Amino acid sequence: MLENIFGNETAEKVLLHIYHYGEIHASAISLDYNISVTPVLNQLVRFENAGVLVSKQIGRSRVFMFNKKSPFTKPTIALLKIVYENISLDEKQQFFKRRRPRKKGKPVL
Repeated sequence: MLENIFGNETAEKVLLHIYHYGEIHASAISLDYNISVTPVLNQLVRFENAGVLVSKQIGRSRVFMFNKKSPFTKPTIALLKIVYENISLDEKQQFFKRRRPRKKGKPVL
């Protein structure tokens, strides 16, 4: 859906993953979508240079998250929210993998 707005499908995947998880590193996105790390990292750096994302170093990993100080972040998140809410539950389970075990009895999403 956002592919036409952001220029390519990888950009859409990157932003949706950050919207879903809050913060994430390039290799996690590439593993979830079974794509190379290079295009994912290129998109993350592109959004960081634009001011929409910021990153921090945690050990050897570079973790990206939305830049709360950027005036472009709120409109971007609002747009992502619309797309995210229109993704089916099956697609969400397919693309957004569990990072840790689910608490017993907790609803799926």
